[in-house]
Amino acid sequence: MNSKIIEKIKSDNILNKIAENFDNEIYLVGGTVRDYYLGVESHDRDIIVMDEDAREFALKLKDLFDASFVPLDEENRIYRLVMRDKINYIDVTNPAGGTIEKDLMRRDLTINAIAVNIRTGEIIDISGGVTDIKNGCINYVNEENFVDDPLRLLRVYRFQALYGFDLAVETISAICKYVDLIRKPAVERVNYEILKLFSGKYAHIALENMNKTGLLDEIFSFVKDLKKVPPNSHHHLDLFHHCLETVKQIQLLYEKAEDEVKGHLENVDFGGFSRLAHLKLAGFMHDIGKFSTWTIEEGGRHRFIKHDDVGSKMSVKILKDMHFSNKQIDYLSEMIKCHIYPSQVMCAPQITDKVLMRFVRKLDKNSIDNIILAQADRLSARGPEITDEIVEKNINSLNTLLKFYLEARETLKPLPKLLTGNDVMKILQIKPSPKLGEIMENLHEAQLSGDVLTKEQAVEFIKAFQ
Repeated sequence: MNSKIIEKIKSDNILNKIAENFDNEIYLVGGTVRDYYLGVESHDRDIIVMDEDAREFALKLKDLFDASFVPLDEENRIYRLVMRDKINYIDVTNPAGGTIEKDLMRRDLTINAIAVNIRTGEIIDISGGVTDIKNGCINYVNEENFVDDPLRLLRVYRFQALYGFDLAVETISAICKYVDLIRKPAVERVNYEILKLFSGKYAHIALENMNKTGLLDEIFSFVKDLKKVPPNSHHHLDLFHHCLETVKQIQLLYEKAEDEVKGHLENVDFGGFSRLAHLKLAGFMHDIGKFSTWTIEEGGRHRFIKHDDVGSKMSVKILKDMHFSNKQIDYLSEMIKCHIYPSQVMCAPQITDKVLMRFVRKLDKNSIDNIILAQADRLSARGPEITDEIVEKNINSLNTLLKFYLEARETLKPLPKLLTGNDVMKILQIKPSPKLGEIMENLHEAQLSGDVLTKEQAVEFIKAFQ
C-alpha cells in the first residue's frame, strides 16, 4: 500500500511541479493521502510547508500556477490556491505545534493523520492510519481532540457514511462521553457535515450508529418523537427505522437508475451539495409530521391525517434554525409535503395525460426527486397488510410517471401569468386579504390542471369566488 501512495504522488503533475521548483520540506497530508490510499480521485491537495511562512510560500505557488489566492484562516495560517481549471486546488499551511508529528497528533481521525514527503516519499504515520485504512476502521487520534473541536464527533460518522468503515470501540466510547459538546460548533459547520454525511453511500448506517450514541438526538430534536411511533399494519418498522430505511432505499434506487436520472440527482443545484444528498435528508425527515397527527381508530388502525403538510411546515423552522438556505428549505419542505403525491396521482380513477401533466407542472424540476422519494417510501413500508403485489404495482406505476416526465419535460413552458393580484382585486372589488391569496392559489391550481388556459377563462374562473 505504501508503494501505491508513492506512485500516486509521482504521477501527480501538480505535486511534481511543486517539487521541481522548490527545495522546501513539503508534506502532503490528511484527506488527500487517505483518498490516494483508497484509490479515490482527489482534486484537493493539502500540503504543509515546514521551513517557510505558509502565506509567503502560497503566494509563490500562486505565481507558479497562475492560480487564485484565497486566505482561508489568517490566524491559523491556512491559504487556498484555486487552479485555473476551477477543479483542482491546494491548501497550504504550516505545521500546528511546529513539527509534522505534533500536527498529525492534533487531527481528528487516524485515517486523516498520515503525511507523505512529496520529494522523498517518506511516510509519517504515528497513529496507525494506514493500518486502519487497510482494516476499514475509523478511530480517533486523541480523544482530547473532540474537546478542542466537537464537530469532530460528527465527522466520525461523515466518514463512515462515505466509506462504510467500522467504528473502533474506543471511538464510540469517547463519542458517548462528549456527545453533548456537539451543541458548541456553529450550526453552519454542523449543517455542512450533515450534508457531507447524506452524500455518502452508507448514510443510513452512519445515522443508525449516531443514534446509538445519542448524537443524532442532539442534532435533530424530532428524532425522539419518531421513536415513539411503533410499527403498524402498513409499516413493519417503527417510524424512526422506517425513515432510516427510506434513506437506504433512495440510495439503492439511485444506484439502479438510468443515467439520465442519475445525472439529475448528481446535479449541484443548491447548497453546494448534490440533489441526492438533499433528497436523502428529505427521506430522513419525510414523516416528521406523523407523531403530532397520530391517532388510533377503534379498530386499531393507525392514522396520520395531513402529516405530510404538518411535517413540511415543521421542517421549515427546523431547517431555518440550522441555517439552511432558502433554496434548500424550499426544496426539502416541498419534498416532505409532496412525498405521498406521486402515488396519489397514480391511484386516480382515470390516469390521463392531463392528470400526469398536472403533476409534472406542479413539481417541475423536482419531479424525478419526488418520484424517487415516493418509491423509497413505498419500499420501506412492508407491514402485514402490504403485499408484494401492492408494492410492485405501486413501483411500476411510479416508473410510468417517471417515464412520462422524462418525455414531457422538454415540451414544458412556464405557465403564463394570466392575472395579477391587482387584476383580481380590481375585477372582484376586494382588498388584500386571505381570500385574495386563496383565489390566486386556486387559479394557479386550475392552470396546472389545464382547466384555465386564457385570460378570459381566468376572469370567469375568479368570478365564481364572488
